[in-house]
Amino acid sequence: MDIWAILYPLEWLVANIMVIWHWAFSALGMDPDSGLIWVLAIVGLTVTIRAALIPLFVKQIRASRQMQIIAPELRKVQDKYKGKKDQASREAMSRETMELYSKHKTNPFASCLPILVQMPIFFSLFRVLNYRLEGDQGPIGLLNEQLLESAQNATIFGASLGDSFNNGDVTVKILAGVLIALMVATQFFTQRQLTMKNMPASALEGPMAQQQKMLMYGLPFIFVFSGPWFPIGVLIYWTTTNLWTMGQQFYVISRTPAPGSEAERRRNERLKARGKLKEEEPVAGLIEDKPKSGQRQQPKRKNRGGSKPAKTQAESDSDSTSESDDK
Repeated sequence: MDIWAILYPLEWLVANIMVIWHWAFSALGMDPDSGLIWVLAIVGLTVTIRAALIPLFVKQIRASRQMQIIAPELRKVQDKYKGKKDQASREAMSRETMELYSKHKTNPFASCLPILVQMPIFFSLFRVLNYRLEGDQGPIGLLNEQLLESAQNATIFGASLGDSFNNGDVTVKILAGVLIALMVATQFFTQRQLTMKNMPASALEGPMAQQQKMLMYGLPFIFVFSGPWFPIGVLIYWTTTNLWTMGQQFYVISRTPAPGSEAERRRNERLKARGKLKEEEPVAGLIEDKPKSGQRQQPKRKNRGGSKPAKTQAESDSDSTSESDDK
């Protein structure tokens, strides 16, 4: 089956969302044939997609945080069955690992959900910009011939949305190079923000932490080699989605930081400065004074409504002496 035939519904959806945003900005008085309005339509597409993915994004943040927090426990399970290759040991290791994921309500797949969902959308936008704007394929959905021609002729800083670094002139190469650099930088800082700022010190050590660092430094630079093939419009989309991720991630981490992380320390400092976080004090009534060793606490008599307090031994002796003197 043709993979592009499977993606056709998403390509149709991407084109329609872009057209709707184009109509919205046109209604505000913008030139419908300008490059700026089509760039804003791509930004609007990004906002729409990312807003729809907010629940998955929050789940990704929590899953990534939990995966690194439980890394020491995962290492213990792996060390326990290290060198054991029999079927029973492999099944036991798999079972204990899944029990650990279930206990902490996380799994490795959850941390990849947003990017996995975005990839088909990314390829669909690539097809709209790289094929339909280049005239290889016709209109789709609300993107009729008139709007398609408008998008084909629109330019931003002298480059059209379908141009790429590899097939453009000097102006296109400069713009594409700037966008690729922004895309790589925002991807790197997004990974660093999640890994270095929202993890406790214990989670930043060990093999899994090293793998995370390798991904943090290596993954963004893949775009250095793949970026020159992307159309200008796709580079705008990916850079915008990275900026959205950075802002959304900053908000989530600042509000709900991982325990023991740098983000939690900074959050506590902010709360203390505002007077909303005080040093922990013992709660009255929760800790009782213990009797001294060797002594037994005697129960105290309680007064019954209105009755006088019981007299002490000295007061009783004094009363007895007074009665004797009277006699």
